Amino acid sequence: MNQLLLEIGTEEIPAGYINPALAALSSTLIKRLEDARIGHGAAKTYGTPRRLAIIVDAVAPRQLPLVTEAMGPPEKVGYDATGNPTVAAVKFAEKAGVSVNHLKVKDTGKGRYLAAEIIEKGDTTAMILKTILPEVMLSLPFPKSMRWADLRLLFARPIHCVCAMLGERVISFSVGNIHSGRYTFGHRFLQPGRIKLSDPSEYIPRLASAMVIPDIDTRKTTMEAAMKKAMESTGGKILPDPALVDEVANLIEYPAVVIGRFDKKFLELPKEILITAMREHQRYFAVTGKDGRLLPCFVAVNNTLARDMDLVARGHERVLRARLEDARFFYQADRKIPVDDMAEKLKSVLFQAELGSMHDKTLRIETIALKLSNMIQLAPDVRQRVARASRLCKADLVSHVVGEFPKLQGIMGRIYASCSNEPDGVAMAVEEHYRPTASGGVLPSTIEGAVLGIADKIDTICGCFSVGLVPTGTSDPYALRRQGIGLIQIALERSFSFSLTDLVDFSAALFTPVNENDPSLVAKQVMAFLKGRLAHLLEENGVSKDGVAAVLAVAADDIPETWKKAHALQKLKTEPDFDAIAIAFKRVVNIIKKSKPDAAVVSKVNPGLFVHASESELHARFVVSREKVQKYLKTGDIEKAFAEIASLRVPVDRFFEDVLVMDPDPAVRGNRFALLASISALFELLADFSKLAA
Repeated sequence: MNQLLLEIGTEEIPAGYINPALAALSSTLIKRLEDARIGHGAAKTYGTPRRLAIIVDAVAPRQLPLVTEAMGPPEKVGYDATGNPTVAAVKFAEKAGVSVNHLKVKDTGKGRYLAAEIIEKGDTTAMILKTILPEVMLSLPFPKSMRWADLRLLFARPIHCVCAMLGERVISFSVGNIHSGRYTFGHRFLQPGRIKLSDPSEYIPRLASAMVIPDIDTRKTTMEAAMKKAMESTGGKILPDPALVDEVANLIEYPAVVIGRFDKKFLELPKEILITAMREHQRYFAVTGKDGRLLPCFVAVNNTLARDMDLVARGHERVLRARLEDARFFYQADRKIPVDDMAEKLKSVLFQAELGSMHDKTLRIETIALKLSNMIQLAPDVRQRVARASRLCKADLVSHVVGEFPKLQGIMGRIYASCSNEPDGVAMAVEEHYRPTASGGVLPSTIEGAVLGIADKIDTICGCFSVGLVPTGTSDPYALRRQGIGLIQIALERSFSFSLTDLVDFSAALFTPVNENDPSLVAKQVMAFLKGRLAHLLEENGVSKDGVAAVLAVAADDIPETWKKAHALQKLKTEPDFDAIAIAFKRVVNIIKKSKPDAAVVSKVNPGLFVHASESELHARFVVSREKVQKYLKTGDIEKAFAEIASLRVPVDRFFEDVLVMDPDPAVRGNRFALLASISALFELLADFSKLAA
């Protein structure tokens, strides 16, 4: 058993490309080895900006043998009366590549037939890898790939060398104009020479001696330790930023940390501007003091250990000074513009070609937000803050700072609103209405931000659907799926009980002046889309597919209530007698759905037409349960509501045992259908039990 090493040496690969490429490299190579019946041990990937590599332990020297069975002629055809093989048996053995003496007789459903066991020994692993490795290399996915020279192959960046070894042996193949070998290379500046490897076990230590740390986790740990040590001279600590740590670790092969400083005057800027200027443009880490405030210094991680690191630090300081001067100028210029004037400038900012400007959008958001505020019965002062925040929520898009730092949109809106003495609820809503900004992200912390966030998302979704910008399997340029999930999460987190259908109908109608699409059809599309997002969230939270279908079939209008119903049904499904309950209820529902008797015109149950005691018993039990279920729904005790209708199972079963629904007497038959229809209607307050799996 030998180790397998594959290293692809390249020009600098973007940091964000490395981890996904390594994950694909590992999964693809392992699958190809398994498909080729090559045994192997654990696999470990390594990556830097200039290399993607994988080492697989305990790779078998050959493929596992492939044993197949071939069926031949019937026994009576393959052997004569004396038991000797006939010509048919000999020909079959020759075709199977085995001796006629190794043929077996096998009993099948059709009789006894000759069979041959064919053993394919397979090729050596080294021979198979010559084909597998280049195919794996060129299958790696990248957001963008490139060609170079006059070659036709595509890769993230030009490939400079390939190291491919199985134990001490080189796996020889070519990719473009590069031929594989046993050479890797050290740090571009510190140890740029080639490194000859005897076997894969030398890969990590030889690179370490050449100032390269190929293991990403080790490089990250080394970098963080160096940063922490550098902090000792400042008395501060690095502002936690795991995403930046991950990114910087993939920008370097060996960490060289320096501390830089900037003028204290820049601390007058909002900390968000300072942090963003350091982070986004320069990949510097901000430093805070014991009180949590920013200190006038930063940490830079270099890929080169220079002779004079103080000189390197001064270079970083000059670059950052220019960035901060720009930011300071932009911020001061923005402060001179009233936030209402910024909001007016949104008339010249396009939201979408067919949906008008950002100013038009803010007017719609205000209208939707006030509608929602009325639906959830917000206090008048809260409504006023929601309306004010609606007008200002996109104003910072025209600011100089957001133009320079787009990731600060919303944040700068909050800062400018606060500087203009807007109430805290208004300022926070301006920032928070974008939340959640990613799957599982932070939700709005204020009620104003929650209402504004739902209004903004509903407007975007209805607007895009109204002009045909519907998400497809591969395209969702306006992130409508994320926004749909976001508004559902906000409604759940805040327990906002309102009619989603009414809000969508209202919002879709606002687009009638800008397009000719029927707003009612748009609203139906949007509701179907949002139900799909709600179903996705419910399944992620442990509700079965049939349970989700059963609940959403009857209602998805009140999001928190629908959520409770789905989870209550899921809990009911764990009860020992649930199958019996489901069968009984599905029978009721299916009879009503599938049957259209002429006597079913009876809309009200008449107890005087009951013939059997089981009819009276079921009706009496139903009346009690209906009253309790309606009470539980009003108080939000959904689990009790499900438990109450579950108690109808016994009288329902007895009814079907004792009573023939299709009675010859039209009046009796109609009365029985009316009773079942009433029970079915009670079920539909909670779920469509016919959707549940058998």
